[in-house]
Amino acid sequence: MDINDLIAIVKKKLQNKINIEDIQIEDKSFLHKNHTGNQEGKFHLKISLISSELKTMTKIESNKKIYKILDKEMKESIHSIQIFIS
Repeated sequence: MDINDLIAIVKKKLQNKINIEDIQIEDKSFLHKNHTGNQEGKFHLKISLISSELKTMTKIESNKKIYKILDKEMKESIHSIQIFIS
């Protein structure tokens, strides 16, 4: 999968399931380029969200919700995610 397609899918899925005021998704795959666990076709994403819905939850609850929504992508295309919620 192409990184731009993955970002578009992630953004759409999160916006459909969570009340989000703003979302920014960045490709940070270069951070894992020389790691032994790095796999071709797996990406590292940085997701920055502004969401009053997620702010009412604990960090663990909000992260679990995001991981559940992105379960398929986590298994197929995402190596790791950084999540920032404000």
